[in-house]
Amino acid sequence: MLAVENLNQYYGGSHILRNLGFEAPTGQVTTLLGRNGVGKTTLLKCLMGLVPAKTGRIVFDGKEITGGPSHARVKAGIGYVPQGREIFPRLTVEENLQMGLATRPRGTPVPERIFQMFPVLKQMLKRRGGDLSGGQQQQLAIGRALAFGPKLLILDEPTEGIQPSIIKDIERAIRALAEEGSMAILLVEQYYDFARSLADQYLVMERGEIVKRGAGADMDRDGVRELLSV
Repeated sequence: MLAVENLNQYYGGSHILRNLGFEAPTGQVTTLLGRNGVGKTTLLKCLMGLVPAKTGRIVFDGKEITGGPSHARVKAGIGYVPQGREIFPRLTVEENLQMGLATRPRGTPVPERIFQMFPVLKQMLKRRGGDLSGGQQQQLAIGRALAFGPKLLILDEPTEGIQPSIIKDIERAIRALAEEGSMAILLVEQYYDFARSLADQYLVMERGEIVKRGAGADMDRDGVRELLSV
């Protein structure tokens, strides 16, 4: 569903992304791990068109999107949950979810499966997003990204600052989405146990490069935890 080839990006004189290449297949969770400052969020911004790639190719669903604008990538089927959630705090939960339907015809209802995954959102439909807890806002951000039925879901550290009970809810939701087999999931995460529990395949970034990759089931044996703690 997603293929990245020889991707490079610079900030000033700093080489931030170095010849990155990987694939994220449909029906699988591809987990990207790495310490702070290695370029993970920059990579996601390149994938979403928020930061232009200097060189390389991004191919989504068989079509190159490297130079395309962000809104076209969303319309093509990429859902993005940014680090820090970035919900609209003054809009209600319902209005936030409806923002996720901006690429769909007017009047398209919010899919019921979002409320099945995150029942608290249905209970708080008329509450403002800014009044929700951090964990509830994360569920809202994921629900907003899922509203239009993406082919690729990108999540940037969804467990950051979230209470353990809601982390479990998010884990169950991601696993259910992967098992449906209708979308690819790219999960950027620093919480090792969460990433390991979901990963079909893993990638480890260091200094803008992918230094290790393999099957999610092999993460312990491959010493991935040690790579993240050095």
